[in-house]
Amino acid sequence: MRASRRAGAGRGRLRRTLLGALVAAAVAVPISAAASPHVPAPAPAVFAEDAAPQSRYAANRANIAEAVRRAEDADRPGRAARLRTMEASGAAQFLVFDGRGRGRAVEVFGELESADRVAVLVPGSDTTLDTYERFRAGALSLQQRLQREHPRSAVVAWLGYDTPGTVSTTVLTAGRADEAAAELGPFLDRLQGLAGPGARLSLLCHSYGSVVCARTATGPAVGDMALFGSPGTGAGSVQELPTGARIWAGRGDGDWIGKVPHVRLGGIGFGTDPVDPAFGARTFRAGAVGHSDYLKPGTTSLDSLAAIVLGTTTPDQEADHA
Repeated sequence: MRASRRAGAGRGRLRRTLLGALVAAAVAVPISAAASPHVPAPAPAVFAEDAAPQSRYAANRANIAEAVRRAEDADRPGRAARLRTMEASGAAQFLVFDGRGRGRAVEVFGELESADRVAVLVPGSDTTLDTYERFRAGALSLQQRLQREHPRSAVVAWLGYDTPGTVSTTVLTAGRADEAAAELGPFLDRLQGLAGPGARLSLLCHSYGSVVCARTATGPAVGDMALFGSPGTGAGSVQELPTGARIWAGRGDGDWIGKVPHVRLGGIGFGTDPVDPAFGARTFRAGAVGHSDYLKPGTTSLDSLAAIVLGTTTPDQEADHA
């Protein structure tokens, strides 16, 4: 009887936690919306299905330059400055760029056309053109780490969906993830045709991005999917995921998301923790990193993720849950 009461009390606490998050999100939504004003920009460039990466890069560089001009004309100096940073090198490699509103961008690091190992990074909440630089920094860090061992590697930073706000109702449900998965799956199919012959793709999915990846149907070219800093996926085990890829999961000792209740009540929450042995993923060592630090240079997590992409994972990089 006491055990039943304790279980009931535990469920009650979890419900209160989720309800509290919803209340906080409901209060924050109007503030978040007000902080994301409309920003004018040209429509994204349209390409033929077989357009080469280099032609896409050139067209999108021109698109970014026009977006800078329109942001300046609209007195949006913050957006204009961030866009200038994106084009600063003069050799930015964007497969996709849409500067309207919160924005979308898909950037390539490395020589995609000759790469036989390609990592696709899928970001979590609050990733927009206005916060793009931190996402870009992680992609660049990973590419530099991969290049040390395998020059024929490339990283694709996929900001191909409208990410939810960290404090919002949308971050507690899979609605945005379902919409993103419908975009990500076809993109991966196209990417295979743009990369080197027989290229092996890996999906590296951070935070809410792990919900996106777990709902994305992938073909045989995607060999591995790594979920890190994950709140859960909405699935009870890897067998429920629409992919034949090997599934990896990792979480840093300093990541606050480990304290989030891994429950699912109706359509709220994401259920089983991916690093729980019951989920069935291969777990990798992430070290002491915090929620935003998995791709920082010199970290255990970066080494582990690079090894997953390259297919060189060693026993010391796999977490021991015995």
